[in-house]
Amino acid sequence: MADSENIQGSVGTKSPHVVSEHGDHGIKDIVEQKGQAIGEAADIYGNVETAEEYGYVHRGLKSRHIQFIALGGTIGTGLFLGIGSAFAKAGPLSVLLGYTITGIAVFGMMQCLGEMSTWLPLPGAIPQYAARYVDPALGFAVGWNTCFQAAVTLCAEISAATLLVEFWDPNTKINPAVWIGIIFLIIVCLNIFAVSIYGEAEFLFASIKIITILGLLICALVIMLGGAPDHDRRGFRYWKDPGAMKEYVGTGSTGRFTGLWSTLVNAAFSYGGVEMVAVAAGEAANPRKNIPKAIRRVFWRILFFYVLGSLMIGVTVSSDDPALTADDAKGAQSSPWVIAIKNAGIPVLPHIINAVIMTSATSSGNAFLYTGSRYLFGVAQNGHAPKLFLKCTKGGVPYWCVIVIASFSLLTFMSVSTGANKVFTWFQNLTTIAQLFTWSCILMSYIQFRRAMIAQGVDRNTLIFKSPWQPYTAYISLAYFILIIIFNGFKVFTTTPWGSNELTSFFTAYVGVLFFFLLYGCSKLVIRQPLVKPADADIYSGKAALDAEVWPEQIPRNMLEKFWLWLC
Repeated sequence: MADSENIQGSVGTKSPHVVSEHGDHGIKDIVEQKGQAIGEAADIYGNVETAEEYGYVHRGLKSRHIQFIALGGTIGTGLFLGIGSAFAKAGPLSVLLGYTITGIAVFGMMQCLGEMSTWLPLPGAIPQYAARYVDPALGFAVGWNTCFQAAVTLCAEISAATLLVEFWDPNTKINPAVWIGIIFLIIVCLNIFAVSIYGEAEFLFASIKIITILGLLICALVIMLGGAPDHDRRGFRYWKDPGAMKEYVGTGSTGRFTGLWSTLVNAAFSYGGVEMVAVAAGEAANPRKNIPKAIRRVFWRILFFYVLGSLMIGVTVSSDDPALTADDAKGAQSSPWVIAIKNAGIPVLPHIINAVIMTSATSSGNAFLYTGSRYLFGVAQNGHAPKLFLKCTKGGVPYWCVIVIASFSLLTFMSVSTGANKVFTWFQNLTTIAQLFTWSCILMSYIQFRRAMIAQGVDRNTLIFKSPWQPYTAYISLAYFILIIIFNGFKVFTTTPWGSNELTSFFTAYVGVLFFFLLYGCSKLVIRQPLVKPADADIYSGKAALDAEVWPEQIPRNMLEKFWLWLC
């Protein structure tokens, strides 16, 4: 019987001759003789010797790690800081609608990803799904795009954490490079050893974030109802004055619509990394049980943290509050949560919130270094990166992947000369487009995966996790993300003549689009393989080894253990 604490492994793509060479019985024999880790790694490389040479990632993420990564793993600066600029531009109702609409599309995407990752949990799964089910060239493009996305998001989060330090150091007596270096070292140390260390760190970080957000929601409700020290019962006052929806570009209905549209890109940044739980599936213990549980909880994360959070901000802070857009604001001073608390006359709490937001930024940076390294590992498994990136430590960490993704974070040192606030905005825009392409590729992969299941006679009713309302969920979410990609930089086309600011905005809005299509076009010219036909799609390689696993069932002995097993 496999032990959930020591079973290891990774599964990935392989050529058809590997399947015929080993077969299901061969894989099971390897599992019995060498253990699950070697069995799954051999399923990638074709033989045990190569698997032992390159190493393999370990299934070191326990159930509680996976569940807390799903609940709070990527809650970072978008919800705490970035939402303030959208709120000032568009108003409370526009932000609420923007986060709700985007949340619905993200939830649909996660349902699709949940079905694929439960069927076959792979490390760095997304590029492998695209290569298997759609087109090897798309696997190459989305693989390197996700690496780029994770690396740039890592820069954005480190930049934001540096910005937050200025809350306590308003005169910036200490060079920001010092804080960048400290945060960089912390993140690298949490990722370079064993995946269980990363899991424990994220469990702790996510717990802090979840408790803080729940506390902020309660605090905002108290402020709204007049229970704060100023005893001002705000209600929905700010929805009337200055108004629920503000004009952004244009006037009247057009201005209010463009205000709403402007919140969609901001919301996409805030939801960024929500797919991380599927990336971690390749290193999760008992993935067939833990991944579906985590995917289902994404709904509650969206509802409570993002939708309810944007609502509570709208009733406690005026969208005309000058602190939201103050150029001289330091750290969390521009966070709508902090502004609401300061306006209500609550002392000390802003310092605590700044510390939590800084912890969140560090946590998100930690998470994106992890996902970026696993994406790169998946790209190498597809054969689209040097085999060097398949090298793993004895602890199961692809160390060259970690080193390469971490090196990109050195770009954050630009904030020393340019200013952390401006650099954070650049990184936010670049990250959002890469994120939207990743989500779009997940949905395209799912559409083809579903067709492959039908063509190869797999009954979806037999699946452990079956996403609802398909294929309509996938098509609607895909159309929504494509619209945002196309029109995300609409504001620059309404401004004439263009200056340096407009050119910078255009570049950050659309360079990610050019980057993705260059990746796809160049790889298509080099790889020269046709689109994958549903009947030929590889939906089985690596599945036999996973099916051979037997995980011990935990039986609660009392109510406390029953609650803990439900939570984790």
